[in-house]
Amino acid sequence: MVSTLVNSKNGHLAFKIFDFEGQGHFDHIHRNNYYSLIFLKQGKGSLKADFASYDLKDGSVFAFSPYQPFMFAAEDGIKGLAIQFHPDFFCIHKHQNEVACNGVLFNNIYEPPFITVSATQEQQLYPVIEQLRSETKNTAIAQYELLLAHLKILLIYLSRIKIEQQPDLQKNTGDNDPPFILQHLKNAIEHHFRTKHSASDYASILHISPKALGRITKAYFNKTLTALISERIIIEAKRELYLTSKTVKEIAFELGYEDEYYFSRFFKTNADVSPQIYRESVGFAAGEQ
Repeated sequence: MVSTLVNSKNGHLAFKIFDFEGQGHFDHIHRNNYYSLIFLKQGKGSLKADFASYDLKDGSVFAFSPYQPFMFAAEDGIKGLAIQFHPDFFCIHKHQNEVACNGVLFNNIYEPPFITVSATQEQQLYPVIEQLRSETKNTAIAQYELLLAHLKILLIYLSRIKIEQQPDLQKNTGDNDPPFILQHLKNAIEHHFRTKHSASDYASILHISPKALGRITKAYFNKTLTALISERIIIEAKRELYLTSKTVKEIAFELGYEDEYYFSRFFKTNADVSPQIYRESVGFAAGEQ
């Protein structure tokens, strides 16, 4: 069953909810220009997202941002449902204070892009999903407003579950304890990603060898340190491209790249599209409207 709403101004997808079953769904790399929430009811295999791979588990909910690459390599048929929405329909950057899902469900480079929900949590989530499904078929007054309200509730519920499941990296404070180092690494990346782009920069800040820091990063984040840094830069670039009317050159300079063309190549390598195409397909200057 598929329910779709289309943006009447440009003909692009606004909101979509559908059930899926079988091998043919998400079995190749997806780089969509909208957000995706995928509820896996049944399936075994692996998820490949960005630079990492994870095991599939029944009852998982996956959250992917625009142009974030992902695919499922299922051992047998998978079954579930998906909710997809364009940033023009609901922008998590603009509504961060309302739903607090940016950096939790979406655009979180430090945690896997999924959560596992319990039977009790499913009883809370699925009635909201059914309300979304029902409202997509209802052409009565204020349809979009009700859809947005239900979507916000769903995102809040999912964000709460994700926060409950995130490990507390600050419990241990020994200087040689990996969680302690990782918390300092996260703080360093958030503070310096606009000016420091190499793994050795962060190893120097943390007073640890690049090789040792790389091993710890790979073990805990399932990503290389270089990939982690690149993802953080790309997330900020996407935010600026979507929310502002700054030129690519201005955005590149603010992110520590003096050469606009080098930055554009870096962006395309990591996002699979150029900054210009990303802006055209996702949105433009939404924060200034």
